[in-house]
Amino acid sequence: MRHGAALVDRPAGRILLTGADRRAYLQGLLTNDIEALTPGTGCYAAMLTAQGRMMTDARVLELGDAILLEVPAAVTGAIRDHLDRFVFAEDVVVQDVTAERAELGLYGPRAEDVLRRAVTTGALPGDLYSSTRAEMAGADVVLVRGDAPGIPGYDVIVSAGGAAAVERVLREAGAVPASGMDTEIVRVESGRPKFGTDMDAETIPLEAGIEDRALSRTKGCYVGQEVIVRVLDRGRGRVARRLAGFTLSAAALPASGARVLAGGKDAGWITSAVLSPARGPIALGYVHRDFTPPGTPVTIEGSGDALIAALPFVPLE
Repeated sequence: MRHGAALVDRPAGRILLTGADRRAYLQGLLTNDIEALTPGTGCYAAMLTAQGRMMTDARVLELGDAILLEVPAAVTGAIRDHLDRFVFAEDVVVQDVTAERAELGLYGPRAEDVLRRAVTTGALPGDLYSSTRAEMAGADVVLVRGDAPGIPGYDVIVSAGGAAAVERVLREAGAVPASGMDTEIVRVESGRPKFGTDMDAETIPLEAGIEDRALSRTKGCYVGQEVIVRVLDRGRGRVARRLAGFTLSAAALPASGARVLAGGKDAGWITSAVLSPARGPIALGYVHRDFTPPGTPVTIEGSGDALIAALPFVPLE
């Protein structure tokens, strides 16, 4: 994934919105500027409660005839129902198409070369979250420029029935299958929080550090915006806790939820931990804002001494 072209499964939930009002409808429900999307473009966004807490994060793809929302699989049903519940007079139809479509990720510095060899017809997308239509292994596919694990690459969306043939062609073109643990290690090394693991229904986007990717400061109103604006403008972006990195002294990896102590006081908790080939045992978690500077010594329950680390742990080469 860091030196070649890694092929990974992308088990996301997929919600399709059709109808002429789809962008205007989502504009008031998501944190990024959906109205600004044009066919073949996309963005990363969050859906919030009125209290500014996250319901989910999402990748939003404007395909030209529909918008495809990719959300964590565990919340797909709830998000689909939430979106459908607020459709009144708008020309919008909301469908869960998770079972109908499969998605493969291809990440790493050789991903473009591999994909060019595998695509029969069609151009590759350029900008992040942009998409193009192409043909591969006799199937119509949507190619998306992505960076889900923190490594640039591409995602291939195909009908569920065509996934096996697409995977075979990608492997023949030089892609190397990577495990879920490979992807998890790179995600943590990259400091990329994951909803359901490092972000949940109690998280404000500013706490997770996703504001640069997920929030628009120029769009109109959306649900939860008042809380976000209050923190950014009145509080100068200060939140009580922040996602941080940890380098561990001991090889024992802490469990999710393990408490973090600083100066003998409860300072936060761990959300993810992996054994990195590059950095050894590392973790992500939340700490009080007073303890976020890199180099701050802390103690992690079940693991021992640790230091706060700057993110990402492993920068892109």
